[in-house]
Amino acid sequence: MKKGDEITIKIEKMKYPNIGIGFYEDKKIHVKHVLEGQTIRCRISKNRSEKREARCLEIIESSPKEQDSFCEHYGLCGGCLFQTLSAEGQLQTKHDMVKLLFDEAGLMIPFEGILASPQIFEYRNKMEFSFGDETKDGPLRLGMHKKGRYHDVVNVDRCHLIDEDYRVILRSISEYMIENQMPKFNKNTFIGFLRHLVVRKSYKTGEILIGLSASTQAIDDQGTLFDTDAFVKMLIELPLKGKIVGILYVKNDGISDMVQGEYEVLFGRDYLYEKLFELTFKVSFYAFFQTNTEGAERLYEAALNLIPDLEGKVAFDLFSGTGTIGQIMSKRAQQVIGIEIVEDAVKSAKENMKLNEIHNCEFLCGDVFKVLNEISISPDVIVVDPPRSGMGEKASVKVASYGVDEILYISCNPKSLLEDIIVLKRQGYGAEKILLVDMFPWTGAVESICLLRKVSNT
Repeated sequence: MKKGDEITIKIEKMKYPNIGIGFYEDKKIHVKHVLEGQTIRCRISKNRSEKREARCLEIIESSPKEQDSFCEHYGLCGGCLFQTLSAEGQLQTKHDMVKLLFDEAGLMIPFEGILASPQIFEYRNKMEFSFGDETKDGPLRLGMHKKGRYHDVVNVDRCHLIDEDYRVILRSISEYMIENQMPKFNKNTFIGFLRHLVVRKSYKTGEILIGLSASTQAIDDQGTLFDTDAFVKMLIELPLKGKIVGILYVKNDGISDMVQGEYEVLFGRDYLYEKLFELTFKVSFYAFFQTNTEGAERLYEAALNLIPDLEGKVAFDLFSGTGTIGQIMSKRAQQVIGIEIVEDAVKSAKENMKLNEIHNCEFLCGDVFKVLNEISISPDVIVVDPPRSGMGEKASVKVASYGVDEILYISCNPKSLLEDIIVLKRQGYGAEKILLVDMFPWTGAVESICLLRKVSNT
């Protein structure tokens, strides 16, 4: 077996993140974006003694666990890997993938199971779409990247993860841009206009925020600028169940393929209001907020149930975002200190605190490791909810240096959670239990909650 060879294997098991494992001539092969039980034809892309990888070319035989897809975009859109599994089947698969990841690392941590999302369809409160083409130099498309492709984009105006308001907005903007011959932005030449579309909709209040990410270039060879007034008029006249409260033009001339840059408010405001439990949160355009509102309530309730004794204690909410966890904890804790590096999110957190008439929270802006080195307050309990990259070694060591009895770690990436647990273990903390929460049905993503306890002095 050598690189470039095509082989046929059966996927025996799954490991996070969505890696299928099969065997060929007694050698373990790792393949992305397949399912346990499938028989596939694949091409070897890496053949080293420590790891062998392959790219799936064809699914020869479906898994016995699979069923017909519910989605019209199946096979084109790369968004929902697990949509041919049952709701129960995907929960079991996610549980088994994460457990295998930890078991293979030698961390035999008790798993408390996996909690299902309260909603499995139309649950998302934010979506980011891309402008592009399905084939090179083809007509304009607005949707998601094609499965396994970086450049190609397919329409997803019947996506089941979003409600009908999203679909109406998606179809209407696509038709408007095609009718007005708006050029898409070319990632290779950096010429063109349309880049992304971001839509947020509050699950509880129905408020809608729309952000068009586009360059500042003219839309034609005559130097014509984008007619923002006509764009706004088209949107606010749409028949929607929710209410558009803000329309933004994100002036994005960046090189990387991401939504970035300063924005101009074309209509309304640059934020919406969302509710979690009995609290109200002002969510600005760039601020992080859990994309499954009812799932977030289940996640935070399950997490904070692991540390029920907060009375009279000082709690740190690290990587605090818009202050959701911190403000929920403030109902029981004596004092909560939140730290977040995104200035926009910290501003929202402070405004949310006033909205909810909370007086025992403080939110600080900056890198978590640096801010912790600058403040003198000592916590009794620490809750961390870092981005996908995790806390990292420096921040993990600093967190452990406080010597608190309990560290509650909420993670959107089990791989970085594992890496941070290994660091914390060297600092005298043992992972007592892990509970998974399915915040993203039909996709391979899953949230983890880990309770760590101080077990020894280092």
